[in-house]
Amino acid sequence: MWRSLVLRGTACLLHVVPRGSQRLVQQRHQSSLCLRFLLHGHARRLTAAPCLQHQRTDLLRGTYHLPHTVSRSLKSDAKSTVDFPVSPITVADIKQYLRSKEVPFHDGYSCLHAPSLFVEPSGEPGAVPTKDTYSLFIDKTTGQFLCKDTLAEGSWEDLQDCLEVMQKEGQAFLSSHVLLGYGVTPEEQEERARELAEVHRFWSSSVPFSELADEEAQLVKSMFQITKITNATLKKFGVRFFKPTRSLVFPWFGGPSSALKGVKLLSAQTSATDPGGVEYTETTVPRSSSYHNLFGLPLVGRPDAEVVLTGSELDVLAVSQGAGLPAVALPRGNSRLPPSLLPYLEQFKRVTLWLGGDMRAWEASRIFSRKLGLRRCSLVRPGEDQPRPAQALALGKNLARVVKGAIPAVHKSIVSFRQLRDDVYGELANTEQVAGVKWSRFPELNRILKGHRKGELTVFTGPTGSGKTTFISEVALDLCMQGVNTLWGSFEINNVRLAKIMLTQFSMQRLEDNLERYDYWADQFEELPLYFMTFHGQQNIKTVLDTMQHAIYLYDINHVVIDNLQFMMGQENLSVDKFAVQDHIVGAFRKFATNSCCHVTLIIHPRKEEDDRELQTASIFGSAKASQEADNVLILQEKKLVTCPGRRSLQVSKNRFDGDVGIFPLDFLKASLTFSTPVKAKHKLRKVSKEEEEAAAVAAAGREEAVPPAKKAKAKAKPLKENAAKDPIAAKDPIAAKDPIAAVTAAAASQRVEPDQSQAAGRRPALKRDG
Repeated sequence: MWRSLVLRGTACLLHVVPRGSQRLVQQRHQSSLCLRFLLHGHARRLTAAPCLQHQRTDLLRGTYHLPHTVSRSLKSDAKSTVDFPVSPITVADIKQYLRSKEVPFHDGYSCLHAPSLFVEPSGEPGAVPTKDTYSLFIDKTTGQFLCKDTLAEGSWEDLQDCLEVMQKEGQAFLSSHVLLGYGVTPEEQEERARELAEVHRFWSSSVPFSELADEEAQLVKSMFQITKITNATLKKFGVRFFKPTRSLVFPWFGGPSSALKGVKLLSAQTSATDPGGVEYTETTVPRSSSYHNLFGLPLVGRPDAEVVLTGSELDVLAVSQGAGLPAVALPRGNSRLPPSLLPYLEQFKRVTLWLGGDMRAWEASRIFSRKLGLRRCSLVRPGEDQPRPAQALALGKNLARVVKGAIPAVHKSIVSFRQLRDDVYGELANTEQVAGVKWSRFPELNRILKGHRKGELTVFTGPTGSGKTTFISEVALDLCMQGVNTLWGSFEINNVRLAKIMLTQFSMQRLEDNLERYDYWADQFEELPLYFMTFHGQQNIKTVLDTMQHAIYLYDINHVVIDNLQFMMGQENLSVDKFAVQDHIVGAFRKFATNSCCHVTLIIHPRKEEDDRELQTASIFGSAKASQEADNVLILQEKKLVTCPGRRSLQVSKNRFDGDVGIFPLDFLKASLTFSTPVKAKHKLRKVSKEEEEAAAVAAAGREEAVPPAKKAKAKAKPLKENAAKDPIAAKDPIAAKDPIAAVTAAAASQRVEPDQSQAAGRRPALKRDG
């Protein structure tokens, strides 16, 4: 699925390749890595960079200084950058190129396996290495490669450069030092050294469980709900306890020498929403964007053919002890499976995904199984009898039986209700989780839509200048802060302005007036799973879809925001009807959301309406295709002729999940660029205090005295006679009829009037009898 959909365009996140770029591999521009080889004395014919051909002699002599324009960074974890090849790469292209270079390889589940270029071959010269010794893994989708022996990694272009240099020089292998650390600035080296020093400080300050007193060790286990985990298991995985923060410390050992590369600190506290439950807080050193630890992998042997993939380190301990099976934990739980970790899972013929005990873990399992290969994956369905591994061990469940009963990830095109029975029961038993992720800033949106769900298409519209982008950015930010991986495609405003808006909404303050706090909020904002496309202005729909698919493969995107549809129509065939083009684009986004299990929010401008008319579903620009294909239709209403607060409201006019629709008001806070739901006045009969009784009586008496005598006489004449039969309360108390809130308050106060005070209370007994 990935190979047929990803890398079909020439676009990337935060990078757009011109349409006129060369498409042949032989015509691609040379990378700075290749020029680095040349500076080290390697000869190579520069055929793709005409501007460098005349400088070949100086370059080989080492007297030419490379211009900055040809340098390229090889940072292995650029947060929001994805390097696309100049030409689309398919697995067929990769195989054809390797055959042309006489490089042996064989097919894996998600990677091609080949002998490493950075390790000196063992045995006789010219001997073909066995498949078991292949340590170079090439991603079938992106072409990225990784050598597990030396940890050398790079792009597909870098691998081509290495092979061509080896062929020209007749070398059997290359040194991995030319790749390791290449492109790292002195500042980055200093930051890495500082992080590594902090890692060793945490590790040396933590205490093994064998050195803790029995009472203290049992208290710590009770705090983390791992009382059944033995000290032997904790020692086996190297788990320690950090007393200053009362946290468990999980080490990251990696590299050829299995050196300490990082740590994860896990803290526990009582859950605020689940009585008796525990909430965990994770802290990684280095930061999460550079933390790529498959916890438990060093204990997995080469002969092992089966592994259990879990969502936390505690689950690894439970599976290892309770089921006796090799297990590893994803570094970011069930939120993401980075493609850089796929080579480490290639050796396993069966992968059982047991990521948790809720519906979000189940959805993540189905998505990750596509990357790992459906045929070798089995999924543990969450439920009361099959919670997460650590909880299952605490409840005395048979973990080996649960793993053995995992269902295959592959499915047939035609199924019966027997195959769907468990899925239906799962949705009925977990209604809150099936409803999706709840918004924390928009409780009224939760009341109507119930939550944010994967695989749906939301159409959002509103008048020009009403704040559509500002509102939807806060809605997306709210979800992103809860771990929903989000991709933004803003075609109207550039990414700098959009990021500024979202950072202001994130900090809830005007950072222009608090620049000294910018770094603090920017550091926290940078940790969010938020990514941007650099498209601006009119774009081709195929290019955008390819970029979205690529982002889902790399970052496991759950929510894509497209702002807006009209810009998708700019480069289509002008001879085709624009409504037909729009229908085609909407259908493409609908298909993408369903097939990729990703929520797509599509902003569409409405038709031009009169200022005094509210928008409706039929006001969406184009035909009815958009509203028909959409699962949710949201309309931002604005009363343009009104300037008082409350002139904006959000209307949910379609909700395919359960049919609830409605409208609620919004208030815009300009200082923080946020929308909030105003508190409604509740006109209900309620119990009032003595102070409220006295205030209501004084207010009623003051209004009665303020009425002029002429109006009093007029009020006691004809209107009272006409309305006496219709409304006895209005006949006895015209002020109460004009002010229902005061009447309700007075009625509540009259219920406490003693019988001997009824005459002094005036008209209260009448209100009490009628009420």
